[in-house]
Amino acid sequence: QVQLVESGGGLVQPGGSLRLSCAASGNIISIDTMGWSRQAPGKERELVASFISGGWTNYADSVKGRFTISRDNAKNTVYLQMNSLKPEDTAVYYCNADIAAWGTVYQKYWGQGTQVTVSS
Repeated sequence: QVQLVESGGGLVQPGGSLRLSCAASGNIISIDTMGWSRQAPGKERELVASFISGGWTNYADSVKGRFTISRDNAKNTVYLQMNSLKPEDTAVYYCNADIAAWGTVYQKYWGQGTQVTVSS
């Protein structure tokens, strides 16, 4: 029913930029928090950024000042603008959202991920 689809990943050189997008679709009643996590090979998934419906945002210390999360509620979409990318940012990036769908209470949904590789 509800699906999150990420896009915008790719290969960039250190210092480059990418913008990730995540669009939610399905029988959505409302969306609360939306955010981004990432997972590198052999490591646990870590939180990167989140955007609460009221406008508050949170960032991991490792990305503060470089990444910016934003939302377009009319499109049920969350974005992650990534600047000054470093090799340590290499990971699969996953979108997540707390969504109330038709016939359900709020549940956390996850996208399938998009690969970001930072290398020279």
